[in-house]
Amino acid sequence: MSRYSVGPKHLVEPGPDDEQLALMVQAALRAPDHGELLPYRFKAVRGEARQQMAELFAAAARAAGKDEAGAELDAERALRPPVSVAVVARLDMGHPQVPVHEQWAAIGGALANFLNAAHLMGYGGKMLSGAKVRDPGLAAAFCEPGEILVGWIALGTPLRRPAGPSRKGGVEQALQFWRS
Repeated sequence: MSRYSVGPKHLVEPGPDDEQLALMVQAALRAPDHGELLPYRFKAVRGEARQQMAELFAAAARAAGKDEAGAELDAERALRPPVSVAVVARLDMGHPQVPVHEQWAAIGGALANFLNAAHLMGYGGKMLSGAKVRDPGLAAAFCEPGEILVGWIALGTPLRRPAGPSRKGGVEQALQFWRS
């Protein structure tokens, strides 16, 4: 079964409940994690907390030089998905056995597992990042000292089933055999 990304403007209520979010995190925890460092954590934003997050997005837009209309649009975008999940990285830069690139790979595996579990439960989702992850106000709201804001997972019920993957070329282009 393929997983298709569904953007926030195509997500509606209901979003996953606490038990379903816990199952998604359990799936994320199954990703390879060399040394079991757990270089990530998830922070769910739902209910009334969504409005607070929207205000933070508007403030980040203003700090980035957007006018009031742009700030309002960013706030509106933050409110689109029924549930947002902040993804935070906790990297051990000096780990003697697990280089940083392997810790990033663990984060990527966890994200893929999280989104696959959401899909299997009937939810749509998409990982979102961009310039906002560098905003100091958003980072302060979601991160502990020394952590990095990776982005947000938008979750909800898809308005319609996606048509399918948009990847071009398929397996023939994605899988190649090395020959010396």
